[in-house]
Amino acid sequence: MRAIPGTASMTVVELPDPEPGPGEVIVDVVAAGVNRADLLQRAGHYPPPAGASDVFGLEVSGTICAVGDGVTGWRIGDEVCALLAGGGYAEKVAVPWEQVMPVPRGIDPVAAAGLPEVACTVMSNVVMTGCLAPGEMFLVHGGSSGIGTHAIQLAHAMGARVATTARNADKLARAADLGADILIDYRTDDFVEILAAEGGADVILDIIGAKYLAQNLSALATNGRLVIIGMQGGAKAELNIGALMAKRASVSGTTLRSRPTTGGPDSKFAIVTETVARTWPLIESGDIAPVIDSTFPLADAAAAHARLESGDAVGKVLLTV
Repeated sequence: MRAIPGTASMTVVELPDPEPGPGEVIVDVVAAGVNRADLLQRAGHYPPPAGASDVFGLEVSGTICAVGDGVTGWRIGDEVCALLAGGGYAEKVAVPWEQVMPVPRGIDPVAAAGLPEVACTVMSNVVMTGCLAPGEMFLVHGGSSGIGTHAIQLAHAMGARVATTARNADKLARAADLGADILIDYRTDDFVEILAAEGGADVILDIIGAKYLAQNLSALATNGRLVIIGMQGGAKAELNIGALMAKRASVSGTTLRSRPTTGGPDSKFAIVTETVARTWPLIESGDIAPVIDSTFPLADAAAAHARLESGDAVGKVLLTV
């Protein structure tokens, strides 16, 4: 099969076709999502977990072409999308069956490749960790990103009020179309001041990290929950514990790639199950739609990375295989 190992060269090579191990299916890949984790891996900062493929790619869509022993609920020919620990930039990939999801009804198979990472990330962090409830205020930083565009839609569909930050009027207009109520240009606006006028944010989903830690804490409402899923603004910052305690607030940090496939409520299987149960009906009803910025052939993966790195993308960047 053709594949792109996770090195800086971004070169397509020939690798042996994967064989399904116990509990695995093989997916003939139609498309793969491009994520910031791939950019970090290319730079040598985010190696795959032990035992995972070193080929780029954390999500795919395609058709099951082989099924290993012990697989439950999946058959050859099923159209699926899947969450991966690695291996997506390839014509075939082996996936634990617990990380496989059906393509939602009415969704194009290519567009489905942009769902697993964003849907599972938002479900696990906004709902399962952040416990967002109807009527609460939700702030997502980077509202034009793949995660941001999905988080806005899910929170809106849940009945939350949604605030988001982005860097220009065009991106904020797209966020408004997706359901954002409060639009904040982070270059000119003070999100702390804006959120304070609204009583603070009950849940904040943050991709920035250290740079925004103090401001995020100030922007939280009493009993607010800050969930950090990225470090684009650095990894180390000082936390005012007194301010945290005064608000009875919480700060959580999570990753998805390194979680175990099974083993409890924090496993990928638990997250995938919850996502299919709660998000897939909203996609099939049209309340949530995949937001696709652009697609590139597998051989142009370097250009796809450049598009994501540019900061100009709105939604997901995909590779067609």
